[in-house]
Amino acid sequence: MRRFFLFAIFFFLILLLPKVIFAQNRLASCDLCGYCQGQTPPQNWEKCRACLYPEASSKPEAGDTLKVDEETHLPPTPYPGRWYTFLGCISTNLGSFESPGAAASVVQLLLNIIFSFVGGASLLSLLYGAFILLTSQSNPEKINQGKRIVFGAIAGLIFTFLAVFLVNFLGEKVLRLPGFTQ
Repeated sequence: MRRFFLFAIFFFLILLLPKVIFAQNRLASCDLCGYCQGQTPPQNWEKCRACLYPEASSKPEAGDTLKVDEETHLPPTPYPGRWYTFLGCISTNLGSFESPGAAASVVQLLLNIIFSFVGGASLLSLLYGAFILLTSQSNPEKINQGKRIVFGAIAGLIFTFLAVFLVNFLGEKVLRLPGFTQ
């Protein structure tokens, strides 16, 4: 009787216990959005989840962004062609970042964002310089300060135009990188 009992325990431990243990979903420790098991998700988790894991549940407790694939034993892969940064969800409109042209489309997007910021700052600086000139009341120090601000704004705008043109020219005409061609 004792041998039968030991055999039953041995049978349970060797054959049935691994099936019981591995029948549950395996989870990765953290996802690409910064949510880790047993912790509160970061504030931007929902936006990141919508970008990288659009099919996943909006509740982090469901663990859809952490479920490990039983066949590959890897955590979920993000949506192809998307990248979540502090600027938000960047989409390359390509299958993945490994495909030709993916890096170029991200560079183009970042150049557009940088040029927009520099253009806006340049316009504000130009307006400020013009305001200083208009309110100088023939004071030579104020006139020189206003001229320097206006000249700096125009020079910064020209420098930005040339930088964007140079990067696009090198990428498209010289290096012939995919994604830079129109």
